[in-house]
Amino acid sequence: MTITTLKPETAAQVTDAVRWALSAGEPLEILGSGSRRGLGRPVQAGHALDLFGLSGVIAYEPEELVLTALAGTPMDLIRSMLAERGQHLAFEPPEGGTLGGLVASGLAGPRRISAGSARDHTLGIAGVSGRAEAYKGGGKVVKNVTGYDVPKLMAGSFGTLTALTEITVKVLPAPEDTATLLLFGLDDAAAVAMLDRALRSPYEVSGAAHLPAATASRSGVADVAEAGGAVTLVRLEGFGPSVAARVTMLREELRADAVLGREESLALWREVRDGAGLGEVVADCPHPNPPPPSAGEGALQTTPQSPSTARAGEGRGGGMSTAQVAHTPHLWKLSVPPSAGPTTVETISRKLDVEVVYDWGGGLVWLAAPPDSGATIRGALSAGGHAMLVRAPEAVRAATDVFQPLPEPLMALSRRVKESFDPKGILNPGRMYAGL
Repeated sequence: MTITTLKPETAAQVTDAVRWALSAGEPLEILGSGSRRGLGRPVQAGHALDLFGLSGVIAYEPEELVLTALAGTPMDLIRSMLAERGQHLAFEPPEGGTLGGLVASGLAGPRRISAGSARDHTLGIAGVSGRAEAYKGGGKVVKNVTGYDVPKLMAGSFGTLTALTEITVKVLPAPEDTATLLLFGLDDAAAVAMLDRALRSPYEVSGAAHLPAATASRSGVADVAEAGGAVTLVRLEGFGPSVAARVTMLREELRADAVLGREESLALWREVRDGAGLGEVVADCPHPNPPPPSAGEGALQTTPQSPSTARAGEGRGGGMSTAQVAHTPHLWKLSVPPSAGPTTVETISRKLDVEVVYDWGGGLVWLAAPPDSGATIRGALSAGGHAMLVRAPEAVRAATDVFQPLPEPLMALSRRVKESFDPKGILNPGRMYAGL
């Protein structure tokens, strides 16, 4: 089978492409730069809709804290533009990718505990539904005729409801200074209790994470790697004098062992955001695909490519032997009640050899586990929560539940939402759940 890639350069061309796919009954894989392609189940489609050509900032109003850009705009461009005005996306998204891919995947970093997620910062969208209808939501138009809060609904929908063409996001002033308190040698339960104490304090903590000894030893920050054991992290941000005062008070209250300054803190929290301390499972999982080549000006571009080319480097195992792939750990993302994080990991560890990083005060657990561990991991979620398979070979993601299985009432609701936006199932079919 040859995969044909459609490369629209305008929103009108996106509508034309979806209209053609709808009339022909041909499913489409929605793409931006391809950096999030390894998230979720592989899409079974003979055609790709590459939105990377819809690039450019439409409006940036620093005084109003609002930015509007086309969905294919590279995040590196947006970050650079915001940094020039001392602003940022407060939910601390990962590097790379496009604005559309970021919103569609609903990702957020360690600052989620204080700033919220991509959903909380998405003010408006424009796009094309699976009905080949162009529409807008948010801003002056809070809801469309379906009654949904459309911008929030699109965040985390993984392109299964709408091909996004334009997005408006809230931006905020970037912190002037950053410092991180380090506490050495705590076990997981004691560390999460300490993080809870810090988060309940009046000192406006913006990051709360814990690195067990194995993951701490791999850090690129010397004070963490050379600690000789587990390291618990508490971040404070804001104006310089305020950060200094809060560090002094909270360090005394928590009896912290060390304090990192701005540059080391920035490097350390990038590691936490990306799960970098989990070694091979993450280090061998680069962004699945590079940005697609740019198409020429004018009409809708089409490019045929073989499936092997279209999915080159996706998931794990680029350049690895079959045996290496079979034994390389998979990466899971567990969202649990913070107090349940250590007991959940302990339950899993009785049956599996795992490595973890705790974030969000213990509410997020990055977990590297052997292949075929899904049943054990999800069986340990007795206190509630969900588990998502974040990195694994394509064949594994095609045959397993990547996202936490939904109870039937929630699955029925998801089907109704899908049918209202995409009744024929042509947009990223099966990306989140088989048959949806």
